Amino acid sequence: MGKRKLDPTPTDEPENKKIAKKSKWTNKTRVLVFSSRGVSFTQRHLMMDLRSMMPHSKKESKREKKDSLFAINEICEMRNCNKCLYFENRKKSSLYMWMSCVPAGPSAKFLVENIHTMLGLKLTGNCLKGSRPLLSFDKTFETAPHWKLLKEMFTQILSVPYHHPKSKPFVDHVLTFTIANNLIHCRNYQIAEENAELVEIGPRMSLNLIKIFSGSFSGEILYNNPKFTSPNTIRNMLKLQQGTKYLGKLASRQAREVRRPDYSLLRNPIDDVFGVWLQMF
Repeated sequence: MGKRKLDPTPTDEPENKKIAKKSKWTNKTRVLVFSSRGVSFTQRHLMMDLRSMMPHSKKESKREKKDSLFAINEICEMRNCNKCLYFENRKKSSLYMWMSCVPAGPSAKFLVENIHTMLGLKLTGNCLKGSRPLLSFDKTFETAPHWKLLKEMFTQILSVPYHHPKSKPFVDHVLTFTIANNLIHCRNYQIAEENAELVEIGPRMSLNLIKIFSGSFSGEILYNNPKFTSPNTIRNMLKLQQGTKYLGKLASRQAREVRRPDYSLLRNPIDDVFGVWLQMF
C-alpha cells in the first residue's frame, strides 16, 4: 500500500517576521562606474576607491572617446543599472564626471579638481569594506533648486541600499558634502568608536558643477553655471601671459637701446706706433 501524504504543517512564524522578509532589499539601485580611455594613474585609482565604497556598483571596460555619450544608456540597460558615474579624461589633464539617472534623467556634468586617493593621502582612518555610509550635506544645499536636485542625486547614487547582499550591517564612516567657493568638496571620514571622533580616510575631491541636463547624457539644459571657466580657457590665458612677458622683455631691451648715449671712441695715436715701426723695416 502506498504511503499517505501528510498535510503541510502550518508555519509558526509571526506576521511581523513575514513582513520584514518581504521588505528586505526593496531598493534595487545598481550604479555603473567606469571611465573613458586615457585616464591617468591618479584618476583611475579615484574611480577604484569609489567602487570599493559602493558595494552596489558594477564595472565596465573603458569606453572610446569618439563614441556618443548617449550610447552609455544602452550599456547601463545591458548591465541592468539605473544609475551611472562616468569619468571622462580630456587632453590628458582634465577629468570630467557625469552623474546620471538612467534612462529618464536628469544628469549632471562636473569638473573634478583637487584629486587625492586613499593611497596618496596616507591617512590614519579606516573603515569596513562594504559598510553603509552616513551622508552629511551642507545647509547650502537647501538654498537653491539646483543644489536640492544634486543632493537628491548624490543620495540615490552613493547611499548603499538597505539589506544589500554585498553590504555589511555596519555604519562606520561618513560622506560629507560641503559647498565653498561654488565648489562641492567631498570628504570621507571614519567614525572612531572610542570617542566618536571623525578621522579622514579618503578619497578627497572637489566638484565644479558645469551643467545639469533634463535627460540622461542629453536633453535640455536645466542649469548652466555662469561662474565656470573651462580648463582650455585657463591654459590659453597662461600662454598669453607667458607671451606678454617676452614682449615686455623685448620692449625693455629696445627702450634701453634708445636711452643709451650715442658717442664714438676717440682714436688713440699711440695705436699707430707699432704700424709705423713695422713699415721702417
